[in-house]
Amino acid sequence: MNELRDLLGDLVADVDSVFLFSPNASFFEEFDEVDEEIVVVGPENALDADPFVELPIDFTDLEGRLRFGIEGALEQGIVDEGDEVLCVTQMFDGAENTLVRVQTNDFSPSGVYDMFVNSRADASVVRDVFEVAIELGKKGQKGKPVGALFVVGDAGKVMNKSRPLSYNPFEKSHVHVGDPIVNVMLKEFSRLDGAFVISDAGKIVSAYRYLEPSAEGVDIPKGLGARHMAAGAVTRDTMATAIVLSESDGLVRAFKGGELVLEIDPEEY
Repeated sequence: MNELRDLLGDLVADVDSVFLFSPNASFFEEFDEVDEEIVVVGPENALDADPFVELPIDFTDLEGRLRFGIEGALEQGIVDEGDEVLCVTQMFDGAENTLVRVQTNDFSPSGVYDMFVNSRADASVVRDVFEVAIELGKKGQKGKPVGALFVVGDAGKVMNKSRPLSYNPFEKSHVHVGDPIVNVMLKEFSRLDGAFVISDAGKIVSAYRYLEPSAEGVDIPKGLGARHMAAGAVTRDTMATAIVLSESDGLVRAFKGGELVLEIDPEEY
């Protein structure tokens, strides 16, 4: 009778690279003698690994995590189209416990890596805004679902393509997203209409902005409303990234270059 390791041999045979997702030092060292190229993917390069792909947001779904790592490696030229990759990651708390073999072209390009790493805005700013939207999606306003639209980066051009709906409470302030007090303010102001405009460095430029770019030619999935259409249009006409919390289905979506590039369920984050 074949041993289990023999039956699973095909899973690891002839791979071009091994992707280790957020490994600890001792686990990483176990791969020192491996012939295949080792690629570390994680939020920071504490191991001083080379090559390394930064993971700027904690993707809780396995597909999102793998997709980002592979897109990042392709973007950096670490792997090529058609390469066979063995991904070692975690599905549950504790040590690495999940092996997935994929071909790099199994995922059609989504723009997720580009959205974070090649954004006009700092990746940390995009991440901070995501976290505000996700927390708002979980808790809502006083227990009720709420919608919100955050436009991040290229703020000057975004302001030129929008108009105020009301007094801008951030006009004379110099507050930045990521500050816990500021995040509370964002959640409070989100109950009113209009978009938040946030600079590349995270400064909150304005609230209550009506986005005016034409939606002609913007293609968004059926069932999504005016906020999503505005997000698609403004990111098509600027270098901004737009993050939308849907009041109807509670999902957080990101748009860049006029296209939907990321969708997250706050309850699973």
